[in-house]
Amino acid sequence: MNLFAGIDGGQSSTVAIVGDDRGRVLARGVAGPADEIGVGRDSTRLRDALRDALGDACRSAGLSSGIEFAAIVAGISGYDGHVCGRAPELPTARLLLLHDTPIAHAGALGGRGGVVVIAGTGSVVYARDGGSSRTLGGWGYLFGDDGSAFAIVRDALALLMRAYDDGNYSLADETRAICDFFGTTSLRRLAHAFYKGDVTRDRLAAFAPVALRFESFRALANLGADRLAALARAEITAGAPARVALVGGVFADAGFRARVRNGILEYFAGAEVIEPRYDPACGALLLAYREVDAGVAELQT
Repeated sequence: MNLFAGIDGGQSSTVAIVGDDRGRVLARGVAGPADEIGVGRDSTRLRDALRDALGDACRSAGLSSGIEFAAIVAGISGYDGHVCGRAPELPTARLLLLHDTPIAHAGALGGRGGVVVIAGTGSVVYARDGGSSRTLGGWGYLFGDDGSAFAIVRDALALLMRAYDDGNYSLADETRAICDFFGTTSLRRLAHAFYKGDVTRDRLAAFAPVALRFESFRALANLGADRLAALARAEITAGAPARVALVGGVFADAGFRARVRNGILEYFAGAEVIEPRYDPACGALLLAYREVDAGVAELQT
């Protein structure tokens, strides 16, 4: 029996899926974040996350140590064609590393053409139809990532900090909520903790579901949702099939999801805005099958 694996290496966690040569999903494993933003040449962050997630999946599947995979595809957040730190060492005859957007697309749309809008810790819009693809957004936490969990919290904090400087105390409840969430006594201490690395990007992004409960932050989130909808419309206008899947934790918020969906349908009434068929790790597994022409187009989950 040949074995295959797909790995989703994100900014918050890494998920690995192991499957057999008939498309049966055998097990799932998890590990820490895999992105290499800001790491040096000696970093083992990516290598360890991929190895640990795959190892966890293999243990769950009852596979013996030293097993060899026919193909492994790993989608990595922020990957641009080269590894910054230590290279991954995985037990496979064929390893493909790529950005995480193609695996999200393959999973959400089950290999069909269309557009995927991703809003998790970061955000990006990716369209694919056959061999043609295009990416919009995804400029990273400093320059963009509109509508992402990090951007929502970043903008919420900026609003609170400006209010503090202006002597505006109307956002006292919001300030108390965010300080309590991070276990700090002031916004300034929170800012210092982030700049020193004591509060990570994914940890800051984790406040997004709480932020979305406050009406004062909803307008900030709406701006991000509108931007994501506009990017999805631009992909369709450029020729992508009018089939859109919304992927990522921010879409768990019903208001945010509806805002993006309605922003697409307002201009393209006939577009399909669909639920993702599979998650990104399963998308990576589908691409692993494709790497060796295994003839598997459907997963048995």
